[in-house]
Amino acid sequence: MSTPGTSVGEFTAWDYVVFVLMLLTSALIGIYQAIKARGHQTNFQFLLGNRQLRAFPVALSLASSFMSAITVIGTPAEVYRFGAMFLIFCFTYAIVIVISAEFFLPVFYRLNITSTYEYLQIRYNKIVQYIGTCFFITQTVLYTGIVIYAPALALNQVTGFDLWGVLIATGLVCTLYCTLGGLKAVVWTDVFQLTVMIIGFVAVIIRGAIIHGSFAQVLNISYHGGRLNFWDFDPSPIRRHTFWTIVVGGTFVWTAIYGINQSQVQRYIACRSQLEAKLSLYINLVGLWIIAICAVFTGLTMYSVYHQCDPLTRKKVRASDQLLPYLVMDIMRDYPGVPGLFVAAAYSGTLSTVSSSINALAAVTVEDIIKPFTSFSEQKLFWITKGLSFMFGVICITMAALSSVMGGVLQAALTIFGILGGPLLGLFLLGMVFRWANSIGALAGLGVSFILTLWIGIGGHVYRPLPTQTRPLPLSTAGCLDLAAKIPQSARVGPYLTTHHAPDLTSRREAERGGQEAADDLQGYTMLHLLCQQKYSFREND
Repeated sequence: MSTPGTSVGEFTAWDYVVFVLMLLTSALIGIYQAIKARGHQTNFQFLLGNRQLRAFPVALSLASSFMSAITVIGTPAEVYRFGAMFLIFCFTYAIVIVISAEFFLPVFYRLNITSTYEYLQIRYNKIVQYIGTCFFITQTVLYTGIVIYAPALALNQVTGFDLWGVLIATGLVCTLYCTLGGLKAVVWTDVFQLTVMIIGFVAVIIRGAIIHGSFAQVLNISYHGGRLNFWDFDPSPIRRHTFWTIVVGGTFVWTAIYGINQSQVQRYIACRSQLEAKLSLYINLVGLWIIAICAVFTGLTMYSVYHQCDPLTRKKVRASDQLLPYLVMDIMRDYPGVPGLFVAAAYSGTLSTVSSSINALAAVTVEDIIKPFTSFSEQKLFWITKGLSFMFGVICITMAALSSVMGGVLQAALTIFGILGGPLLGLFLLGMVFRWANSIGALAGLGVSFILTLWIGIGGHVYRPLPTQTRPLPLSTAGCLDLAAKIPQSARVGPYLTTHHAPDLTSRREAERGGQEAADDLQGYTMLHLLCQQKYSFREND
């Protein structure tokens, strides 16, 4: 860990090389898919891959799409501040996948539709379909712009990585392979990007275990720091993480994603059979578990490194979303290219999310808005879809640029995403569960639920819960000493402390409690991820 006399590392040429290789590989996958399909591309092939995709690549694509850079950076920070309760999401994922595979998937697959909002026309009428489509386009464009900008800002502030260069580069590369290769390019780049994300997590976990001598010691420190807090049945809705907020609330949030969100549904209905589509969802469940476990263990590793010298309290970082980049630049500074691997992992999450969103936006625009009012051939629709993919890519980059001047509106935009997602899920559930429901009742319910969620969302944004309500776990700066002078060489590995010769754990906990007063002054960060899955936090600069 860095000491008062040292600083974290800086990005080197090797780090940039690793990052650029990730971007080039993603672009080449899209170019390869475009060349492979040259001469017989149609709109059906571009959007659904001729419904010939296999379960395994689709499963990995599903797992990576909503595990954005917000997940890579935000989830470990949540674990660092609030503990490993986040791992309970593994139960939530299992419930959601069963519901999606056994309830929603058969409906969409048998209807042989491209856009999920075509179901609303079949079940209700065109007005309901257009409202649903507009809701989706609005929330997706808002979220996608933010998912590009927010992680870029956090990484820029810690690593010095060029903000606008990376925004434009990632946006253009993503737009390129989406426009050229269609859904197949999105799926196969997601497979590659998920692999990079996992490697980035594993690199941090292994380095942390080396610093402490074993991963068991990482768990030991986390346990005595109160981070292994898996079971909390407090019914209070203002608590950050409890069993009820994660399992009950998380189930509804994630069902809105896997059950009805175009970005997810479009992939699993592109499988060659309904059986393969179901299989892709269940394999995807394993991928979600692996990502969640890696993210939580990364957060525990970060706590084990900084459990006696918190960078937040010391103002080494300005917000919790900068903690993991700071850790990587700190403990990986002697390994050229590894910080670049982490940034590549973070931006792999961004690319996978943005590419899925661009493809889904193009699909719903063509199928729900353009196709019903025109008689274009499949070939013309194919070129229109390509043009829309490019257009939405540019819009997303523009939204990312606007995010840099929106300030507090960032959080409001993410709130809007949640405000629109809940009513949409209710609209679909009403039609699928209650056969006697009609369009008038659907629109009335949609309006009332929208007003209710808008009220809750604005209230949560204006009246933010205090740290005494969200109960962040204690942080300490008791060990922030001149380590080179105070700590025997036998207790150090390079610039990092081991815990083998450290004071006993009882003394350590007392020291941590000494820093609790300072930690309690920190804000309780509001959690607003697209899907509330990773609860990514933002905080205004002091």
